[in-house]
Amino acid sequence: MTSLSVYPDPQTLTEWRRDFHRHPEIAFEEQRTSDRIVEILREHGLDPVTGLGGGTGVVATIEGNRGAGRSIGLRADIDALPIEELNTFDYRSTTPGRMHACGHDGHTTMLLGAACALARNPDFAGTVHCIFQPAEESEGGARVMVEEGLFTRFPMEAVYGLHNWPGLPVGEAAVHDTAVMAAFDVFTLTLSGRGCHAAMPHLGTDVVLAACQLVNQLQGLVSRETPPHQSAVLSVTQFHAGDAYNVIPETVELRGTVRCFDAALKAKLEQRFRDAVDATARFHDLDVAFDYQARYPATLNTPAQAADCAEVLAALPGITHVHRDLAPSMGSEDFAFMLNERPGAYIWLGNGDSAALHNPAYDFNDAIAPLGVAYWQALVRHLLNR
Repeated sequence: MTSLSVYPDPQTLTEWRRDFHRHPEIAFEEQRTSDRIVEILREHGLDPVTGLGGGTGVVATIEGNRGAGRSIGLRADIDALPIEELNTFDYRSTTPGRMHACGHDGHTTMLLGAACALARNPDFAGTVHCIFQPAEESEGGARVMVEEGLFTRFPMEAVYGLHNWPGLPVGEAAVHDTAVMAAFDVFTLTLSGRGCHAAMPHLGTDVVLAACQLVNQLQGLVSRETPPHQSAVLSVTQFHAGDAYNVIPETVELRGTVRCFDAALKAKLEQRFRDAVDATARFHDLDVAFDYQARYPATLNTPAQAADCAEVLAALPGITHVHRDLAPSMGSEDFAFMLNERPGAYIWLGNGDSAALHNPAYDFNDAIAPLGVAYWQALVRHLLNR
């Protein structure tokens, strides 16, 4: 990768990032993280708005020195995960059961660096809003910010995000024209019957048998009812039942997720899921408590904004290849809520040969922080100086 000359310097970016890594905070609890973001922004002459997105979100606005123009938003997520870190380096998490296992410490650092650099040299026309968003991991901090009036308080024509991507070499990036990440639904299902002695199953209703049959049946919703050219994943991730060898329990609880890209398919899968649950309950004479929640919509880029990002990346020193044909991920991202309100694009930046996201051995690659800072600045100048 070509060496980049950026401000703030790479050593400062590394220090910021590793400080965030040492002090991870999960959804809506990111108070220290938020305070540190504000401190750095103020040190560089900015006056950020605080207390957003449930209390820990921050927005810093930078006005260009070339006069009036368009307005855009740049977003970074700031929260960590409830994971016990297995790394042993000196900047590992100091908080038990908390870890930056998805690289949000790096995303925060890159946007901080870009905000400071743009404040130092605002040679563009228009306005940039730097959005530091809490609670991306499953709790919908982006949705909260939108509901609190993010786009009313900070008008912007388009919004942009990025994520580091393990396995994609350093110096490479990926830009999708439309689908980037899948929609994300969760479910909790409880089947209740009559418990009995394991030696006398005819005296009860076997909820374990019914639940096992249902798990198998649900896979057919994807393998036999979903068109092969459309992607979907239904995963039962938890199965809780019983406490004794010789007792058929009265209840079983299943939990899991459903993911896809197409809104119509998403609605169909939910309805067919409910049909399968009702049929199983009737056949086995069971009671049902079913909680199905739509969490995140699909993350869908708008093609024009994606093309702008690809053009900027292709011309950026340090970028050796921009992928335009990588398959989208079945993972999910609450940046989707922002893209539902404004056009924009979400790109992947190669993190190299690191552990996977959400793995206890993961670490953000500090070598790509200067590249992210340079990308944000180049994107701003590309969009706001034309």
